[in-house]
Amino acid sequence: MTEPMEYTYDVVVVGAGPVGENVADRARAGGLSAAVVESELVGGECSYWACMPSKALLRPVIARADARRVPGLAQSVQGPLDAAAVLSHRDYFTSNWKDDGQVGWLESIGVTLYRGHGRLAGPRRVTVTADDGTLTTLTARHAVAVCTGTRAALPDLPGLADARPWTSREATSADRVPGRLVVVGGGVVATEMATAWQALGSQVTMLVRGGGLLERMEPFAGELVADALREAGADVRTGTSVRAVERQGATVTVTLGDGLTLEADEILFATGRAPRTEDIGLETVGLEPGSWLSVDDTLRVEGHDWLYAVGDANHRALLTHQGKYQARIAGDVIAARAAGVPLLETDRWGAHVATADTAAVPQVVFTDPEAASAGLTLAEAEAAGHRVRAVDYDMANVAGAGLYADGYTGRARMIVDLDREVLLGVTFVGPGVGELIHAATIAVAAEVPIDRLWHAVPSYPTISEVWLRLLETYRG
Repeated sequence: MTEPMEYTYDVVVVGAGPVGENVADRARAGGLSAAVVESELVGGECSYWACMPSKALLRPVIARADARRVPGLAQSVQGPLDAAAVLSHRDYFTSNWKDDGQVGWLESIGVTLYRGHGRLAGPRRVTVTADDGTLTTLTARHAVAVCTGTRAALPDLPGLADARPWTSREATSADRVPGRLVVVGGGVVATEMATAWQALGSQVTMLVRGGGLLERMEPFAGELVADALREAGADVRTGTSVRAVERQGATVTVTLGDGLTLEADEILFATGRAPRTEDIGLETVGLEPGSWLSVDDTLRVEGHDWLYAVGDANHRALLTHQGKYQARIAGDVIAARAAGVPLLETDRWGAHVATADTAAVPQVVFTDPEAASAGLTLAEAEAAGHRVRAVDYDMANVAGAGLYADGYTGRARMIVDLDREVLLGVTFVGPGVGELIHAATIAVAAEVPIDRLWHAVPSYPTISEVWLRLLETYRG
């Protein structure tokens, strides 16, 4: 029997998704040695089952929709999408579910990769069990970072397990277009996948427990997306619950809360996420297996001066780009503490705190129309006790929007802190608005005064002129 192997590094990272990769990268930039443990593919959920494949599916959908709104081009793009070509393009962007390129990148920055299941084994220790049973123990001189992300959370419904439901993974990696697809949920995954598969040829039925879509954004975002999905042919049902699911052969039968049933070829449950912390040894350091890991603003797990939880596992902001932001902060924090820096920069917006997690989170939902936001919604700002004003503008009245598409439909909102006259949040809904949101992110994160924004002149005629119209509306 092979004797267990033991190695020591300054930092040990559990999980080699984009978050874990960035923690290791920043630790290496700070002069520390680093090892990363991964049980699946290096690159994680985002690269193979979330961000990249979903956007590869959606890009031709959005491009066709935009083209159909342009005179002189519309008649040329009335036919169906080439589903086989779209799926092949998706496969290209997932590297056909092979991680050679990302493994090579880790090697290029001097990070050691251990393949296998990583578990904490007490303070600063991680055991790695490889597929062949080989056991390796890694000891961290300074820090262990848990970057294990999340998995799809499925409800406890009769028949669901045997019905072989799709989760986000199956929805982004399917190799054929189902004739009938039921989507349970109304959030980002649900709306994006409903948009993609409806356009690829499925008859989509959305079952939404709540009163609308995208309920964490401004209400008008979900309303405009729902209108567009219905116009595209999807059946969007709000206030609807699922009582049971049964699969017989190739047919899934869904029993609704009111007792009615409907049939489909596949059913996607996009009903939330759960932390992948159930089997990583949390009990060995006094933490509850399967729990979200509570951290301070430096991403250190409360009560453990050597343990960090970065990305989705800490439940601060479940977005890949936000997890990578946290990773940059955490890697720098770990390096600074390892170097004995006596005083970290932990003031608001300091170099060693993840302030944006609560003040300036950006997000784009790649539906048609796109929905994009940065910072707080009106409801969130009011709940936080700010004295605010919401300023709305119909984006169809912007010259650039009219040039972008005939019949442009969209809406913009900015949330102004009336005491400081800075922006707390901005939301855009409409074709092409995903490329507007970084300007909003900068305005919110930098707390740019309204008076200074007045001097940020938008180029004419672009959709960005909506900024001027919002400011004019605010000033009156």
